[in-house]
Amino acid sequence: MSKQVKQLDRVIIRFAGDSGDGMQLTGDRFTQESAVFGNDLVTLPNFPAEIRAPQGTLPGVSSFQVHFADHDILTAGDAPDVLVAMNPAALRANLGDLPKGATIIVDTHDFTPRNLTKAGYDANPLDQLGDANDPLGEFSVQPVDLTGMTVEAVKEFGLSRKDAARAKNMFALGLLSWMYGRPTDPTITFLEKRFAKVADIRDANITAFKAGWNFGETTETFVVQYEIKPAPMAPGTYRNITGNLALSYGLIAGGVQSGLPVFLGSYPITPASDILHELSKHKAFGVTTLQAEDEIAGIGAAIGASFSGSLGVTTTSGPGIALKSEAIGLAVMTELPLVVVDVQRGGPSTGLPTKTEQADLLQAMFGRNGEAPVPIVAPQSPGDCFDAALEACRIAITYRTPVMLLSDGYLANGSEPWRIPEVDDLPAIDPRFATERNKTVVAKDGTESEEYWPYLRDEETLARPWAIPGTAGLEHRIGGIEKADGTGNISYDPANHDLMVRTRQAKVDRIAESLPPLEVDDPSGRAKVLVIGWGSTYGPIGAGVRRVRKAGFNVAQVHLRHLNPFPKDLGEILERYDKVLVPEMNLGQLSLLLRGRYLVDAIGYNQVNGMPIKAAALAEAIGGLVADAEGVTVDLTPASISTEAAQ
Repeated sequence: MSKQVKQLDRVIIRFAGDSGDGMQLTGDRFTQESAVFGNDLVTLPNFPAEIRAPQGTLPGVSSFQVHFADHDILTAGDAPDVLVAMNPAALRANLGDLPKGATIIVDTHDFTPRNLTKAGYDANPLDQLGDANDPLGEFSVQPVDLTGMTVEAVKEFGLSRKDAARAKNMFALGLLSWMYGRPTDPTITFLEKRFAKVADIRDANITAFKAGWNFGETTETFVVQYEIKPAPMAPGTYRNITGNLALSYGLIAGGVQSGLPVFLGSYPITPASDILHELSKHKAFGVTTLQAEDEIAGIGAAIGASFSGSLGVTTTSGPGIALKSEAIGLAVMTELPLVVVDVQRGGPSTGLPTKTEQADLLQAMFGRNGEAPVPIVAPQSPGDCFDAALEACRIAITYRTPVMLLSDGYLANGSEPWRIPEVDDLPAIDPRFATERNKTVVAKDGTESEEYWPYLRDEETLARPWAIPGTAGLEHRIGGIEKADGTGNISYDPANHDLMVRTRQAKVDRIAESLPPLEVDDPSGRAKVLVIGWGSTYGPIGAGVRRVRKAGFNVAQVHLRHLNPFPKDLGEILERYDKVLVPEMNLGQLSLLLRGRYLVDAIGYNQVNGMPIKAAALAEAIGGLVADAEGVTVDLTPASISTEAAQ
């Protein structure tokens, strides 16, 4: 039987099953195969908050979406072209996201009356295929007994049926690897290493993977194999990387480029825990990690490390920032370098631990008592987490201040190809430790003496000198209640307090002088609508803007990495455009700041459902503004847009 080979420019695949079915591993392996092949890609893992939700239920469904293409893409895709569903709950939970004509590969083994009831089905939808009332009639459904074939394929290894069935995810991976021409050697090598100590499990998984591939090659069920060519990329060495991993490497690079040991004081919290896990592996780079008993202890230890001459770092999510707020204020007052990483998640308090959101911006700006301003930096993509972390380290060390680094769950768990930078291209960061006394003091009798004052400031940055405790002759106080200008002695003087409050704000404002001009993406120079965003909305905004431009209309885009202070040219840029749209995964926090600072009529596009913004819906909103601004009709139907602009 001859198989057809069909060329595609991009595909979105979602693997979905019970949280014990290994969907995250399956998706990750398919992603690694695609990265090795050379496709551009973006991923979206999505898993339940419960450690082990009831098996076969809708709350227990775990999924992994990967969008890969032969061209540059920006998002994990709005809707899957292919859904691999391992049970009824996975089918039901994801059906609403599928476009008409999507392919569904479904494991028939678990479509039992009990599992159908758990998923809320009154009848088996697979029994109704082709009927007049077929609930799956608008999709291309391929029922396959993945579990049964897996158990049969691995029976030679003597595993129990339960253990044998666990390899069904590798069978599914093998089948999809065949369908899309993925290289298989990386996965086989991975399985050999992962299960090296358990020979039967290792061999069973490899056999299941190969069996899935062979099934695709020989079955009449799948007669088309798809080819997505590698994407053109700039020369260099690439690897697939998640946001949390890139952020960890950025913190290590910050330590290396400054010559400082890195100290992480952290309490585990989703979705930031992977940073603690990763940094604990890098003692060779001078990294010390402390898993503290709580959030407050974690940041307290990090501040102590900064006081002693290390680069202090603490990692958490929104609930942890709330607990750390007083200690962040202390770091502002003592003016010590500190990087505070907030990997944002949905909802207040415990909220939605495994879902993404951008709702901590105002907390980062104002979530401390008193006037305690901190710089805020936000990465725009998983790979950009490296550069944003390095920038946060630069600001913290150069300006002697805590810095908030706002990532989020979408960036943290998602991945993309990342070009590994050359070490020589990374910026050097000079901690400029104080080594000698800096103040000449004249006594009443006219005699002069040299003293060390810890709050004499650099004229350019307003940063104070940083003396490592124990340095002879540089003993000093750092305040704590409030400090006298220059000496650091405790002061209750109202005028001094006013001076210190204004100085701390002025120091943050000075950071804007070191920032490069904003890059405004306005190819025609005739756009009347500007779309401005921050953080992980970069991908959906870019994809939405592409759609509008491909339809023949003008729109400008600018993205903010620095949220406090804002870049000094931002106000002038906002004034150029008639309408300003601000997409955010919150109810309008950046919009509020832009309105208050620049008196611009910022229009919010707000989504808070725990998922990334969809490019198609955002494009409609952009198109509506363009239509109003230019007095035209904007057509964004698929026929008016090339397929490569879609995501």
